[in-house]
Amino acid sequence: MNKTIRRASAFALLLVLALLVRATWVQFYEGQALADDNDNRRNAIETYSSPLGNIIVAGKAVTGSARTEGSDLAYKRTYTDGELYAAVTGYASQAYAPTQLEGIYADLLNGTDSRLKTVMDTVTNQRAEPGTVVTTIDPGVQKAGYDALGGKKGAAVAIDPTTGKILAVVSAPSYDPSSLTDANTAGTAWKKLNADPEKPLTNRALRQPLPPGSTFKLVVAAAALEDGLYSSVDQRTDSPNPYPLPGSTRTLDNENASAPCENATLRVALRYSCNNVFGHLAVELGQDKVRAMAEKFGFNDSEQDVPVRAYPSVYPKDMDDAETALSGIGQFDVTATPLQMAMVSAAIANGGKLVSPHMVSQITNSGGDVLENYDDGADTKEIVSSSTAEQLQSAMQTVVDDGTGTNAQISGATVGGKTGTAQHGENNSKTPYAWFTSYAKADGKEVAVAVMVEQSNAARSEVSGNGLAAPVAKAMMEAALKG
Repeated sequence: MNKTIRRASAFALLLVLALLVRATWVQFYEGQALADDNDNRRNAIETYSSPLGNIIVAGKAVTGSARTEGSDLAYKRTYTDGELYAAVTGYASQAYAPTQLEGIYADLLNGTDSRLKTVMDTVTNQRAEPGTVVTTIDPGVQKAGYDALGGKKGAAVAIDPTTGKILAVVSAPSYDPSSLTDANTAGTAWKKLNADPEKPLTNRALRQPLPPGSTFKLVVAAAALEDGLYSSVDQRTDSPNPYPLPGSTRTLDNENASAPCENATLRVALRYSCNNVFGHLAVELGQDKVRAMAEKFGFNDSEQDVPVRAYPSVYPKDMDDAETALSGIGQFDVTATPLQMAMVSAAIANGGKLVSPHMVSQITNSGGDVLENYDDGADTKEIVSSSTAEQLQSAMQTVVDDGTGTNAQISGATVGGKTGTAQHGENNSKTPYAWFTSYAKADGKEVAVAVMVEQSNAARSEVSGNGLAAPVAKAMMEAALKG
């Protein structure tokens, strides 16, 4: 054999060995990654080869599966009252990655969760029957919030303070998840929804933190009482009116110039929403103490799972005294989600203890056997003392009985709340955000609700927490107390 043939043979052998090494690598090392790749059509074919498991609200499925025609994807997801529950369910799409509960429990709902496998499934290597997600959502409270928001852009969250169960997650405007389920039509719907300036795909209840305005004053009041700066909500404060912002030529004024805010007690300051009192309080306490209290309530938590991951509500750092004063009235760089402000009211209503909020009660297999019970495992943390909670409850009741939150009054129920109107845009040039956070108790039942109205058809002069957000909270609280 001459040299040329030997070299060609050696090169050919090297090529064969390289192919064998590559094939071995793909088979044993990259195989699983390729199998799990979202672009692998076989995964979609397998996922939609049979009906998915369901998401349950009050014993009834709000999801389903329908047979398709002329497609290698045998089934597609369907939704009952899709727009009403979109902020809870999210969507399971043949074309796009699933979201919300559909995404978190995708393996359970498509039968690939290892906890679903029976002995026979393991032997035959067959996909198990899908499981079920049982939510804590109360359909009456959910619908009351959705209907009350009407054409307004905003969001609302309702929580049972004693159990942590989330009774409603409302985001408006909403969308119909059914429009995204079919691969043949999802693309058009996706483009339309993403081009919509109202951003219907955004979950405003959990994933859009905005300045909470005066609702944040509850956090500052809690910090002042817990720190001992003031021993009672009825002790007069040292609060000049207007309050000169430290290191600045500006003053912190009140919306109602005639309100009795000079040296007002915390009760009066919450009743009239006195900016001068809470701006001064924040500076007296210092940003570190206010932040510590905010974080006890849940601010700055980047891992707030309910089980959907909520965007963190933020109390900022490294502020000067003027900025700290503005943070005391829920402005500057303070942001919060409706979930967060519902948690504040829930903790106060529950004697100072916050039960971990969750919107899934349990997950089960196809036979109804419970795989995980989230109600039993809900953590409880003491945020403030029972004495502080009792005083804040009393002050919040004054707000509703004879203050800025009278639109939340419910006959036969004890209701406490706090309004907020947060500035929006440079020099407050855009329509303000209207907030209301509250709780209600009657006949052994309790509920905490937070509502944010981002935009409405109301004139700018009519935008207020009491005018826009409190009626939505009232409707939800009434539904919860009747349920």
